[in-house]
Amino acid sequence: MSIRIALLRHGHTAWNRMHRLQGSTDIPLDDEARETLSGLRFPSPWDRADLWSSPLSRAKETAQLLSRPPQVSAALTEMNWGDWEGLKGVDLKADPASGFIDLEHWGWDYRPPNGESPREVLARVEPWLNARTQDTVVVAHMGTLRAALALATGWDFHGPCPFVIKRNKLLVIEKTTDGWKMLPDPIRLEPKP
Repeated sequence: MSIRIALLRHGHTAWNRMHRLQGSTDIPLDDEARETLSGLRFPSPWDRADLWSSPLSRAKETAQLLSRPPQVSAALTEMNWGDWEGLKGVDLKADPASGFIDLEHWGWDYRPPNGESPREVLARVEPWLNARTQDTVVVAHMGTLRAALALATGWDFHGPCPFVIKRNKLLVIEKTTDGWKMLPDPIRLEPKP
C-alpha cells in the first residue's frame, strides 16, 4: 500500500516579504496572507486527509485557515538558520566573509553558523514521514519541504533544484516499496465556495 504526503509551504509573513531568513524564529502570517488563505481550501481528497504542521505559528495558522487545527510535530519545524536568522541572503552573499553560498552549492552538510544543515533537517523529517500510515497534508517551511523533496527526488543539494516550491500548491510525494518518489503535477488549492 502506498502512502501519499501533500506538502504545502505556509503563507507569507512580513519577513518573507522583506526577504529575511526566518528559520526557527516564530514570525506570524501577515494580514494579506490571512486574507488570501481564508478564501482557499484543500481540494478533495486532501480535505479529508490527516493534517499536520510545524509548531511555528505561520504554519499552524495556514493549516487552520485552509481547513482545521492541525496536529503538530517538532520534526516539521523550519531549518534553523542560526546566527543568520533575521538577516537577508543578499546582504550575506555580498559579504565574502559571511560564508553564505547559493543553494545549488550547499551539499547535504552546509550549515549556517550555529544553525542546522539539510542533512540534520532530513534526520528529523525522514523518520516522521516514514511513520505515516495514511495520506497526509503537511504545512511547513521551505527548508523542511526541500529536505522531504530531496529525499523523494534524489537531489543532493548540488546543482539546480529539480522542483519548485510555490505557495498555494501542494507538492505530493509517495512512499512505495521502492522508497519515496515525487509525483509530477502540483495541485492548486481551491477557492472556498
